[in-house]
This record gives sequence, structure tokens and C-alpha cells, in this order.
Amino acid sequence: MTTPETSPATEKPGMPPWAKKAIGIAVMAVVLVLTFFILRATVPRGWANFVRSLVGGSYSSGLAWGLMFGVLCTLVPLLLFRAVWQVRKFKYARPVQIGLVIAGVVVAVPNLLTLAIATGNYLSAEQGRMQFATDAPGFRGATLTGAIVGAVLFVGFLVLGYMYKKRGKDLDKMRGELKQHEPQSKGEAPAPEI
Repeated sequence: MTTPETSPATEKPGMPPWAKKAIGIAVMAVVLVLTFFILRATVPRGWANFVRSLVGGSYSSGLAWGLMFGVLCTLVPLLLFRAVWQVRKFKYARPVQIGLVIAGVVVAVPNLLTLAIATGNYLSAEQGRMQFATDAPGFRGATLTGAIVGAVLFVGFLVLGYMYKKRGKDLDKMRGELKQHEPQSKGEAPAPEI
């Protein structure tokens, strides 16, 4: 049996990788927008009922739960999204990155739901706002405050990480310079630096 040989000129090259990615991103965006519009009618009321059951009408409990949700549901997703960038050179980076993005979005859902209730102008958001005002006092404001604190902590972690890496590079540079100044003969001891 003989196999027909195909020349490169007759093969269809297919779509370039950037076009495939662009189409994939566009499809995901459309799906997300449609999901948002479908879920916005029911989910805010459910979230408001859940928060109402947690808080139980207590102002101090509303503050505590709001701060906890605000800080954790902002800081953890930002750290997960940062990890997406850090694992880009791993052997199986793409599945890990997708998992981290999904985990970050899932962890951010409580803050996004609270934001949807606080800023939405549709019926379920208005009902959720009324439930927050009567049965979960202080929760919305505390969530906003916690989100700001979580973002500031994330920036602090980034700054500390940068300083740590810079310190390591500076130490490596100083060690290299010190190694260049070491005496060549074994009997000669280096002078102590003061």
C-alpha cells in the first residue's frame, strides 16, 4: 500500500492559536453574561436569607460576619489569582491555572453577591437590601470594609514578597563580590570587614 503524500501548500493551516483563544474567551464571556442575567433573579434573595440566618438581627454579629466575608473573600481570591501567574512555568500549568481561577471565582462569590445586592436595581436585589437592612444590620458596610482590608493585605503581601526577592538577589550579589575578593592562596586569611 502506498500513502499519498500531501504537500504543505495543499494543507489547510487552520485557525491561528490567538484566534482560537479569542473565540474561547468570547464564548466564555457570553456564557457568563447569560448566567448572570438568569441567576440574578433568584440568587440575591437566597444569599440575603442565608446572611439573615447567620447574623440573626444582631449588629455586632453583622459586623463580624461582614468583616470575615469581606477580608477572606477578597484576600484569598487575589492570592489564588496571583498563584495563576506563579505556576505558569510548571509542567502541567494550564490545568492548574484553570483550577486556581475557578477556585478564586468560587471563593469570591459571597462578595460578588453582596455587591450585586448593594448595587443592583432589580427586584431581588431590592428585596435583599431590605433583608440586609432589617435582619442583617451592618453586614454590607462591614463587607465593604473587609474587602478594602483584604485588598490592602494583598498589596502588603506583594510588597513583602518583592522585598524578600530583592534581598535575596542583593545577598547573592554581595556573596559573588566577596568570593571575587577572597585570597588565592590557602595560607592567607581574609581581613575581617567591620
